[in-house]
Amino acid sequence: MSDHTHGTMPPDALALRARAVEQLMIEKGLLREGAVDALVEIFEHELGPRNGAKIVARAWTDPDYLARLRTDTNNALQEYGFSGMEGSHIVLCENTPEIHNVIVCTLCSCYPWPLLGLPPMWYKTAAYRSRIVIEPRAVLAEFKTDIPKDVELRVWDSNAELRYFVLPMRPAGTEGWSAEQLEKLVTRNSMIGTGLPQDLDGEAS
Repeated sequence: MSDHTHGTMPPDALALRARAVEQLMIEKGLLREGAVDALVEIFEHELGPRNGAKIVARAWTDPDYLARLRTDTNNALQEYGFSGMEGSHIVLCENTPEIHNVIVCTLCSCYPWPLLGLPPMWYKTAAYRSRIVIEPRAVLAEFKTDIPKDVELRVWDSNAELRYFVLPMRPAGTEGWSAEQLEKLVTRNSMIGTGLPQDLDGEAS
């Protein structure tokens, strides 16, 4: 699967419809020209997955913060100001050697925006939304994320009231690393569960 949407292919019907609605709202004076682009910019660069990476790296290096994140996730996130739209009710799903978590929204595309930014295109597709709950191991393999058979896979279905956030396991060999160094290893997909953090060679699934 890929979230690559650029190239020579024309926009799909949904994108064209969204653009038509945006243009109509601008013509009626209900929306300022460029407002949607500005909002996308904020979610891609200010509210993007780097926010989630900060939380993960802090949890890996600060046992007290990890304890707060486990017991009172939303207040722990609010220490960084991460809350508001799509982020007021977040549930932590912590990966362990025995359990690997994956998130999805089978109804639409509910997603922890303040932590991960805009959802990737593949997250919103019917193929991902339907298959990840039926054959999660096969779908993860398509992301080149092979989970050992003795590791339990748990798929969490987001909804309008709850968003889920995966805390991946800290890569081996990073003992003594600072939170700032570790942050660079945390990928968006590792916080969705379709991937893993980068290894020490910079490789990620």
